[in-house]
Amino acid sequence: MRATEIHEPGRPPVPTTRDAPVAVPGETLIKVMAAPVTPLDLLCASGTSYFGRPRTPYVPGVQGVGTAEGEPVWFATSAGMAPGDGSMAEVARVPVDDVVRLPAGVDPVAIAALGLSAVAAHLALTWRGELAAGEQVLVLGAGGVVGQAAVQLARIAGARRIVAGARSAAARDRAEQAGADAVVALDTEDVAELAARFAAVIDGPVDLVLDPLFGVPAAAAAHTLRPGGRLVNLGGSAGETCPIDSATLRGRSLRLLGYTNNELSPERRAASLTLIAEQSLLGNLSVAHESMPLSAAGEAWRRQHEGTATGRIVLIP
Repeated sequence: MRATEIHEPGRPPVPTTRDAPVAVPGETLIKVMAAPVTPLDLLCASGTSYFGRPRTPYVPGVQGVGTAEGEPVWFATSAGMAPGDGSMAEVARVPVDDVVRLPAGVDPVAIAALGLSAVAAHLALTWRGELAAGEQVLVLGAGGVVGQAAVQLARIAGARRIVAGARSAAARDRAEQAGADAVVALDTEDVAELAARFAAVIDGPVDLVLDPLFGVPAAAAAHTLRPGGRLVNLGGSAGETCPIDSATLRGRSLRLLGYTNNELSPERRAASLTLIAEQSLLGNLSVAHESMPLSAAGEAWRRQHEGTATGRIVLIP
């Protein structure tokens, strides 16, 4: 079968052919239809992550969409985190507990583009952030896949107003296309200036901030929160530390919460993916993405690493 392999940690994958896998009890074989290239794939393959140095060669791809016994499914793998192969091949061998049945008629590329990023957005908003209908939400990093999904999922959950923050002009355009009521440029390192920009477009205090950035944007966003408001952090792409002041934190009794997909039970993850697939099928949820052939995995990998992809890149075996 056709596949792509990581031969050296930190280097892009290369095309190859290999024997099709054989399932053992507790596993199933999946005909792969779509495999996204995600930041987690690059992290796992780097050889410098908290997962340790991966055993090579291996097929990368921590998630994908395909068919099992003729039925559409989403699946997860531990490729790069533990010995074994992932989704970037024509056929994947996957534990049955990591397979989620999808509704008939879903677009496999669209679901692959959403995947675990949309799960993170959904559950950080609803499960961890306890979003209630009628609340105002501020989404940072709203031009990324998590952020785009969060804007739409907040609307689906009944948020009354959604304000977005994004760094580049292209990212702000994506946030607007996702349906944000207002979009703020995150192009300053001045906390007070950024807080003032948020204050100019919010409609009263914010109830919930979804934060995949941390750093200065999170510190500024904290100033928008009502007493008892929540900030859910699920990333640190703007900084591993945050200059939030103690007076703001204490004076408003704010709740700062962390989120990771690694904490999810298979059942909670499956329920979230089912909702995401249903909303995608209804036309209510999508993120910017493009498809490339599996043979171009190396190019897709480099574009993800360089940040030049215009959306999630999905490989088609």
